[in-house]
Amino acid sequence: MNTIPPNILAIIAAYTSKEIGEADFVVLKQWINESSENETLFSEYLLFYKKSRRIAFAETADKDKAWQNILSQLERPLESVRILEKPKSKLRFIKQASAIMKYAAVILFLLTIGYFYYQKDFVAQSTLAIPEEAITLQLENGAIQIIKDDGSTQVVDANGNVVGSQKGNQLVYSNTVVKDSLVYNTINVPYGKRFELQLSDGTNVHLNSGTSLKYPVRFIKGESRQVFLDGEAYFDVTKDSKHPFLVSANDMDVKVLGTRFNVTSYHKDEKTYAVLVEGSVLAYNKLLVDQQVLLKPGNRAYFQNKQLKTEAVDIDKYVAWVSGELMFIDDSFGVIANKLERKYNVDIVNNYDELNDIVITATFKEENIDQVLKTFQTYKAFNYTVNNRVITITKPKKM
Repeated sequence: MNTIPPNILAIIAAYTSKEIGEADFVVLKQWINESSENETLFSEYLLFYKKSRRIAFAETADKDKAWQNILSQLERPLESVRILEKPKSKLRFIKQASAIMKYAAVILFLLTIGYFYYQKDFVAQSTLAIPEEAITLQLENGAIQIIKDDGSTQVVDANGNVVGSQKGNQLVYSNTVVKDSLVYNTINVPYGKRFELQLSDGTNVHLNSGTSLKYPVRFIKGESRQVFLDGEAYFDVTKDSKHPFLVSANDMDVKVLGTRFNVTSYHKDEKTYAVLVEGSVLAYNKLLVDQQVLLKPGNRAYFQNKQLKTEAVDIDKYVAWVSGELMFIDDSFGVIANKLERKYNVDIVNNYDELNDIVITATFKEENIDQVLKTFQTYKAFNYTVNNRVITITKPKKM
């Protein structure tokens, strides 16, 4: 069985993280064009990558079409992943569900028989079946490692050094292994799960459901401590006046020296905001040059017409998820539905538009999704059905 060469794996990893340079992009295209086997390896690697990040294949009803999509994206290497991530509509996705499930079955089959390979000097194994509900770690060389439920995960670098060890629901990185260049890991937390990281500088990060965070295995002296977020995370940053901590999200950067704050930036929501709990932070607008706002504790930075604004907020509403709670204060059902999908690992199809007009204030922690929906029915009557994690909401027949 053929494998992806380590140097190509590293380039593909850069491609999926949208950091590939033009020179590496040329190398990647040349390798793909060398053979149909390389084309297949690359195609299925991307499909696996997207599956592990729970990205819907709204436009990939069959394998050939998927490959054509990938080829078209290769014309725009730095924007490709983001374009593929944007579902055109929930309705369209559901209509194509059966075709997608057939396609997913093909992917799962390929995964089952073993498809992805680790760099030979890193992990001497050639097969890996990854459950959809697994928390995964993408290493610098592109290999995927599952975070074990028994808490025994160890992260090993290319030289065989243990750079991270799992302690319960937390992965702790060591600061004892010296690095002279930045080496990144990317952790992916699926819907229905939460996880914690302790970075090499002692910074603690809580990761919410449906979140991906890319971070250095070890920070380098003299350089900013920069991480890359897609999703939602709560940061408790270790103070270091010589090395600012920078969180890069889709359209906002948040720069701090040491403080506690929450950043929400899901691509699906197309909405980014940061809430400061303690200390002070600067939020930078990546959509406009030279726009930044200073946050004080209790402030939220958010976008309005592409401009960064600040407002005073109830902090508890934005950080309740860290302790497993769902807190809604005057939130629309549309906003709530997205949060329910992530917490309970379900898809919600709302065919009752009037439901979007209601505003809800409520807090949940131990309740299951059925109990939550029944609570919402007290605000406005609606019907719902549950079928294979798809919840379909409809207007009541008798009003």
